[in-house]
Order: sequence, then structure tokens, then C-alpha cells
Amino acid sequence: MTLLRVIDLDGTEHEVEGRTGITLMENLRDLDYGVAAVCGGMCACATCHVYVDAEWVGRLAAPHSDETDLLGDLATRRANSRLSCQIKFTPELAGIKIEIAADE
Repeated sequence: MTLLRVIDLDGTEHEVEGRTGITLMENLRDLDYGVAAVCGGMCACATCHVYVDAEWVGRLAAPHSDETDLLGDLATRRANSRLSCQIKFTPELAGIKIEIAADE
């Protein structure tokens, strides 16, 4: 297990033991304060929208066009917005800090 730092919708930070080899979304969807992940990771709904801490944004692979298209439709989009279904959680991301975005 590898550490994830998750800020919920109330602004509370949680340290979560995540599993590597799966997406951030898969690690977040079962948390009481996690993401809805309605489409199950198919990059079709944006209900796994998160904000990646500035320290970590540059360590992630660039988003694909499908992801940027979905994010572009969100009123809550920020420069550090990502869909957690598109981020593979690897050991190199141990300690990553993300904030759950409000559902639209």
C-alpha cells in the first residue's frame, strides 16, 4: 500500500493507503468522501474530477484529448484539474496530494 493525501469536499485532509497499479479513481471511489465515478473509469462523465496539488501536476503524464474535452465543459475546472480515472497510481506518486472537486 502507498500513501495518498486526499482533501475532501469539507476541506479535511485524509491520509489514505492506496493500491498501486490501479487508477486514482479506483482508489478514491470507495471512500465515503471520494469520487462518484459514475462511468467506471471510461473517461465519459467527469464525476471523478480532482484537483492535483501544484507540487505534483508536473509529475503526471499530460492529459489526452478526451480528458481535456470533458474537463473543458466543467464550470469548476482549474489549471490543475484532472480526471482521476486517467491517472495510473504508481509507486512514484506515493504521497500525491489531491482535492476532490464538487460534482456538477
